[in-house]
Amino acid sequence: QVQLVESGGGSVQAGQSLRLSCIATGYTYRMGWFRQRPGQEREGVAGLATGSGKTFYADSVKGRFTLSPDNAKNTIYLQMTDLKPEDTATYYCAAENTGRRWPPGATSFLNDTNYNYWGQGTQVTVSS
Repeated sequence: QVQLVESGGGSVQAGQSLRLSCIATGYTYRMGWFRQRPGQEREGVAGLATGSGKTFYADSVKGRFTLSPDNAKNTIYLQMTDLKPEDTATYYCAAENTGRRWPPGATSFLNDTNYNYWGQGTQVTVSS
């Protein structure tokens, strides 16, 4: 069993930054951040292979968002800079603990169907 608790959402102006946190209990092989805008499907933002530390990003956030782990705290962070109004969404932390084989690359890590645990979500609102 894995439990995930996110925090760090809020309301900011465009161009500002926020950092989201996700504390995980239980071992995970992969973790990710996803977001869902109102009326839209959930989309992958960033993913992490917890063993290697390799990270993957959606094109829309590359260069602006950074996913980083703190293994001692069983926590991952999503540092979001230069936020845009289109980043407004509910952000979810996700984890996968089976270790089953995935095709390598960002497509797998940003596919929400590959994850089996989810946090409750945290709202990020960016105003122009």
